[in-house]
Amino acid sequence: MSKEKKTAKKEMHIKLKQNSKKEFSLEGSPIVHEYGKGHICTTDGIGYATPGNRTPLEIVVDSSEGFIPLWDENVILRWKFDEDSLSIFSNPDEIKVYVRELFAEALLKWGDAAPIRFSENSNSWDFKLRVEADNNCNPRGCTLARAFFPDPGINTLFLFPKMFEQNRKEQVDTVIHELGHVFGLRHFFANVREQEWPSEIFGEHRAFSIMNYGVMSELTDEDKNDLSLLYQLAWSGKLKEINGTRIRLITPFHVN
Repeated sequence: MSKEKKTAKKEMHIKLKQNSKKEFSLEGSPIVHEYGKGHICTTDGIGYATPGNRTPLEIVVDSSEGFIPLWDENVILRWKFDEDSLSIFSNPDEIKVYVRELFAEALLKWGDAAPIRFSENSNSWDFKLRVEADNNCNPRGCTLARAFFPDPGINTLFLFPKMFEQNRKEQVDTVIHELGHVFGLRHFFANVREQEWPSEIFGEHRAFSIMNYGVMSELTDEDKNDLSLLYQLAWSGKLKEINGTRIRLITPFHVN
């Protein structure tokens, strides 16, 4: 291998940096200019920095496929790391340990409200967790992570370098938000700002919601209570539709 190729390969390795405060970053990716401090979630397909002055504030569920997908009872989602995405990093095992801890902390915040469980399984999986080497930015801001809604196929959950530039709490909040999408929740302003992907409203909560953006993005008791009630009613058969849109209970790929 030539000296130039060795140098290029070395520069592809993105260094992981972890300090005593548990802050974590991935260095080496190109930084795209941001307008302000815009951070967006593209799980819904489009993102906006603020919800405007919309009120009342509601929990919103996905109905973009013509029905509302929610996980069936007693579902365990199997997942694995996307090894290809980690292959360019100089210390993939350290990244894995950090990300596992991050997700465990975020899932613990949802507590008993989480309608599903997760199991890491490299032999049979429902989604891959991919740590991207490059940021995904546009004039609206930079995507921190992108998840998926309840779906019977094989999916991918993406983490971008920009997320790891946040402090620990912000990283955990980002994962809590993305888990909300995996549970079936849309951005609370989806039916106003993201009408290309239909949604339905269930329940009400206060101004702060983890499915919001910025300073308004905080996991609340109302978030957890609404999610628990939604799934309890759906699983019991007492709730079969929301605003005329039927609910479909989904089983993961590995059991289909």
